[in-house]
Amino acid sequence: MIFSSKGVGAVSSRSNRSRRTFRGLAALGTVAALTVGAAACSDPESGTAGGGEAADSAVVGIAYEPESLSPLLGFGKDGNSKIFDGLLAFDADMQLKPALAAALPEVSADGLTYTYKLRQGVKFSDGKPFGAKDVVFTYRTILDEKTNNASKSELDAVKSVTAKGDDTVVFTLKYPYAPFAQRTVLPIAPQHIAGAQDVNTGPFTTEPIGTGPYILKDWSRGEKISFKANPGYWGGVPKVKQFTMAIIKDDDVRATRLRAGDLDGAILPPNLAEGFQGDQAKKTHAATTYDYRTVTLPSGNKVAGDTAVRRALDIAVDREAMVDKILEGAGKPAYGPVPTDSEWFAQGTERTHDLDAAKKILDDAGWKPGEDGIRVKDGVRAEFPLWYLSGDRLRQDHALAYASDAKKAGISIKTQAGTWEVIEPRMKQDAVLAGGGAPGDPDFDQYLLLTSSLAGDGFNNMAWYDNPTVDKALEKGRESGDKKVRKAAYDTVQRELVKNPGYTFLTHIDHLYVVDDTWEPLTTQVEPHDHGLASGPWWNVEDWTPKK
Repeated sequence: MIFSSKGVGAVSSRSNRSRRTFRGLAALGTVAALTVGAAACSDPESGTAGGGEAADSAVVGIAYEPESLSPLLGFGKDGNSKIFDGLLAFDADMQLKPALAAALPEVSADGLTYTYKLRQGVKFSDGKPFGAKDVVFTYRTILDEKTNNASKSELDAVKSVTAKGDDTVVFTLKYPYAPFAQRTVLPIAPQHIAGAQDVNTGPFTTEPIGTGPYILKDWSRGEKISFKANPGYWGGVPKVKQFTMAIIKDDDVRATRLRAGDLDGAILPPNLAEGFQGDQAKKTHAATTYDYRTVTLPSGNKVAGDTAVRRALDIAVDREAMVDKILEGAGKPAYGPVPTDSEWFAQGTERTHDLDAAKKILDDAGWKPGEDGIRVKDGVRAEFPLWYLSGDRLRQDHALAYASDAKKAGISIKTQAGTWEVIEPRMKQDAVLAGGGAPGDPDFDQYLLLTSSLAGDGFNNMAWYDNPTVDKALEKGRESGDKKVRKAAYDTVQRELVKNPGYTFLTHIDHLYVVDDTWEPLTTQVEPHDHGLASGPWWNVEDWTPKK
């Protein structure tokens, strides 16, 4: 929902400027490791191995922790926050189901009014009752211009939200925003606590109170986030009583710890997961995703911003080879943010690997090979840096393969690793190996990725992409309630990306989880780029029971 958060589905901001998915876009890659069950060997209290963990606890290792645990700042906005509930939730098949709402909303014939009847008897974990005032408070606070919520533009359609008594909430929209109900998986915060403090800096940001299946027990930054089961949870007390996220940033370290027995499960890149195929005590779970890897081509860079260079790179890259060699077949080529098997994919926008055609595009545009084979135009050498996140094996492998393909066309790309603190100030001029992707409606991903009004706005539109035709199509897709009109609009966006890419999309990645076979049911949903606590086989950890 490319795709940003800094882990576990959280979205936050260090300033008043909006930042959405591209840190998640870019940050989460392959992130989590899971330790479960009687055979587990990590102490959920210490996050270290050998703790003699009980059979009713689970430990999840993640690569990046959220900056905040407040839904008012974006934490858990796509569901599965564990501490909170939304009005609605997604089931295993990504279909909406009631959560804090007693039923799915009643929608007016014109698509402008959504009425939610609320579930009765629900309490926050501090014992105070949940009601309509909390829903109104949550949405109004997020939409307040003073709130540093990076995803508030996702609620642009909301004109007003009002309470009718204690058990009914009515949303009135500015236009018939077709996927609005999917936006109401957003977690609800308690007005009696969060409303009494500064929304951006108050203690609620690190000491949250919600209605969800778990209660925050401890957050040691950079080490672990620990939860305990909510004994008053309206959905029933979870069998997994202790749930801990241990922070393990490096893919290789996570695999090493899994192999050494420090962890009983992990999400790993395909080439690392393959090493556990023969382990009979563990099962591998594969989840299809919208998670893509892409290279940002900043408009402000004299080389990467050149349309001919962008078009040449788009067909010089060998996506099939990346799927085969980097992903071990666990994925598919990406030609844009929409996967090729989605109903929203524009047929005919696939790009065939054609190095000769790429060279011709560059030749015709005046980019001529120099003595060393690297092209030059008007004294400008065809080279630029490409940054990727340190410790992320998948990003590194994609970056190296991309640079290798580019060099064959006469474009020199220097790959460099760094933290986001190093990369972020360089994004206006330097390319970044980013990630993103959101299941569901195409608006969720494409608007923040491509609209020119968000160019350079935090991690939104990192390429500073500016295409009036795309802007117009994105607005039409967002504001129309007619699916045929919307399909045509998003087809236009994808076809424009062929003419002037702005990004080089590389692959859509399946997520592979190697998990100790101790609990049931272990299933996966169709997953976004941002994964970890919110996704994986533990998306429904509150429903797990020990295997008999």
